[in-house]
Amino acid sequence: MKKRLLALLIVAGVAGFTGLGFGAGSQGSASASGSYTLTGRIVQVSDGDTINILVDRQTHRVRLASIDAPETGHGSARPGQPFGEASRKSLAEHVAGKTLTLICYEKDHYGRDVCDIPVEGTTANRMQVQSGMAWANQQGGGKYLRDRSLPALEKQAKSARAGLWAEPKPVAPWVWRQICWQKHQCN
Repeated sequence: MKKRLLALLIVAGVAGFTGLGFGAGSQGSASASGSYTLTGRIVQVSDGDTINILVDRQTHRVRLASIDAPETGHGSARPGQPFGEASRKSLAEHVAGKTLTLICYEKDHYGRDVCDIPVEGTTANRMQVQSGMAWANQQGGGKYLRDRSLPALEKQAKSARAGLWAEPKPVAPWVWRQICWQKHQCN
């Protein structure tokens, strides 16, 4: 019941859901909203929108829902973006090593769980956008945007020139992957 309530609060965009007494456990059942939970310890932060969580001795790769963070480098053929490493470090500060209950919606085409990460009275997803360490994922006309509060948070971060918005012309990661990685036209 508590996990279902947490899932519904996240989906509804309610930020003040801490203190509900969620403890460690295993993957929960699906809630009425179609989401499910993963509870475990965050064992790796790969970049600003991807983590690994250990649940009952099984590692799950997780993509943060509704956001897209600057790319970190993957060799000379796939260079990283400005703020890629800063974004990864920002996410790590909030979640690395913690035992958390994630609210997940589906698996993506890479087999990653797509989740919100409740932490510190909000979500790590929102914190990344609010601090200018990720974009609200508007790729595909916003079809990946589950948290409708994120565009407003992005607008605030942009106005404050926070994080990546301090750059003169930041490039969205979905554009970077196409232009730089696929067409090899990196600047």
